[in-house]
Amino acid sequence: MNDRIKEIRKSFQLTLEEFGKRLGVTKTAISRLENGDRGITDQMILSICREYNINEEWLRTGRGNMKEDIPVEDEYFKAATQISKGKDKLAMQAIIEYWKLDEKSKQVFRDYLKNVVEKSRD
Repeated sequence: MNDRIKEIRKSFQLTLEEFGKRLGVTKTAISRLENGDRGITDQMILSICREYNINEEWLRTGRGNMKEDIPVEDEYFKAATQISKGKDKLAMQAIIEYWKLDEKSKQVFRDYLKNVVEKSRD
């Protein structure tokens, strides 16, 4: 499991500190987990799976896919919850400003975002 935690962190291209921050622990704690110097609690497993959308079966056993398939509706709810809690003030402000636009401007903005998303998939 230690190697899989490191694999998750590397797949997100995060430092020990960045990875741990989302889990509420220090970079030292993550380093100890990855090196096997510290036992991995069920709470930590659940936190990793929740924060990084990781398949719990894969984290525990290595079987299956690393990433949990999340329905779009669940992703939307998770994002909306985080934004509404003020965890992403830029996203919150962008949404507010978007809703202030007239319909024509909203369509221009949607077209722009669609192009950005398509280019990011290439």
